[in-house]
Amino acid sequence: MIAAFFPGQGSQSIGMLDVLAESCPDVRRTFDEASDALGVDLWRLVHEGPKEDLDLTRNTQPVVLSAGIAVWRAWLQAGGPSAGVMAGHSLGEYSALVAAGALSFADGVRLAAERARFMQEAVPAGEGAMAAVLGLSDPEVIALCAEQAQGAVLEAVNFNAPGQVVIAGDAAAVNRAIDAAKGAGAKRALTLPVSVPSHCALMRPAADRLAERLAAIEIRVPEVAVLHNASVQSADDSDVLRDQLVQQLFRPVRWVETVHAVAAEGVRIAIECGPGKVLTGLNKRIDDNLMTLPVFDPKSLEAALEAIAHAE
Repeated sequence: MIAAFFPGQGSQSIGMLDVLAESCPDVRRTFDEASDALGVDLWRLVHEGPKEDLDLTRNTQPVVLSAGIAVWRAWLQAGGPSAGVMAGHSLGEYSALVAAGALSFADGVRLAAERARFMQEAVPAGEGAMAAVLGLSDPEVIALCAEQAQGAVLEAVNFNAPGQVVIAGDAAAVNRAIDAAKGAGAKRALTLPVSVPSHCALMRPAADRLAERLAAIEIRVPEVAVLHNASVQSADDSDVLRDQLVQQLFRPVRWVETVHAVAAEGVRIAIECGPGKVLTGLNKRIDDNLMTLPVFDPKSLEAALEAIAHAE
């Protein structure tokens, strides 16, 4: 059994998947489907930019979801085995649910775009921030957030790898935490180039709007177990699935626990479906026994297929 992981916002780049699209028509067809669903030419945006437009949250989220599904389809078309378990980092959870058959691709793309809009409208630009803290333990970062909040919102929101935690909240509180983290011995503490403070309490208004939208969307029981960011558990009930997606907006991404949970199921090989290899790098730091293989071009696709064939 293999696992399939899907990255979130931040993996995008101008020209991504262009080489894979040359050898796999499903890639371009996937982006065409997404463009039809949104009324926006996503393939042109990805390949012509400008980068500033690609990096806008409202564009990035449907683009990254489309990229994940395009790679997953290319993987299956090339004869890659289906996964026994899936998971996605933040927005990648939507990609996983589409790949697992819980959401239609068109609904997933539209949800990603609306989710992004709800998030951006929940916190005016400049009022929220996110920062990466490297070199401190999870408990140290959690305690630091509690100390530096001073009545504002400040939370540890992405547990990405041992010694790599992302914090989010009110901009002034995040800046205080950056200074405090450096004083506490962090190797690095730096603001992230994002306009939305994801996965913290500031996203509750967005979560309320998302809940209303999800109520009108058909969600089926996944054909493959999908581990959710908020609970690190799979669900086989549509209402529970909706609730997990709502909670995901204002609760932490528990990625370290997710990778450990996948490995505990006996999985030894996973593929990362999407542009780049962000999750591959994180997973190597989390569990050396779980080999994660990035798939984003013909060469990496072939390497992943070969690795799995040799492991059988």
